[in-house]
Amino acid sequence: MTPLRQRMVEDMRIRNLAANTQRAYLQQVSAFAKYFGRSPAALGPDEIRAWQLHLIEV
Repeated sequence: MTPLRQRMVEDMRIRNLAANTQRAYLQQVSAFAKYFGRSPAALGPDEIRAWQLHLIEV
């Protein structure tokens, strides 16, 4: 598990998110990274906006 993913999992646990919610969030971050072919750590606000536009156009 990458340090970024571990941090996200820990933060979701701290916020007491349900297991299904955690799984869904991790799946979406994975899809986001796969769409751009880069680590989420290398993506920023411009990619987030492009991803959101992609989601509403699909």
